Amino acid sequence: MASTVCSVLQCRFRNRFSRTSENGPNMEDSTPAESSAEPLTLSSLQKMIAEMFGHKDAKRGVEGTFMWFMEEVGELAGALRAESQAELEGEFADVLAWLVTLANLRQVDLAAAIERKYCRGCPRCRQDVCQCHLSAKP
Repeated sequence: MASTVCSVLQCRFRNRFSRTSENGPNMEDSTPAESSAEPLTLSSLQKMIAEMFGHKDAKRGVEGTFMWFMEEVGELAGALRAESQAELEGEFADVLAWLVTLANLRQVDLAAAIERKYCRGCPRCRQDVCQCHLSAKP
């Protein structure tokens, strides 16, 4: 049943965050003019980030990239307390982009990693809807 839940979530993700979705987040500023109507998936994001920044990321290395990632996490912490939705969305996007960059540098296929860890239910209790105690890390 967990794989069904994952498939449903994947469909919801594609429908909600498609570059052409009228109801999804506004991605106009980051969408190249020549982009197709293909949905933005985790795999396509990982490829896009590698193509856009891979040459710089390789020079910076994992350690330097991790420092940038942590700076963005700090900025997200500030945005979570702010009132600006646009700032919050921007910081979430930055954190995700730097996380993807780290995965690219270490040759981690994020979509496959997520599927292995979370598409079979909660990694701890194995239920589709986590039944772990709130104080337990799922």
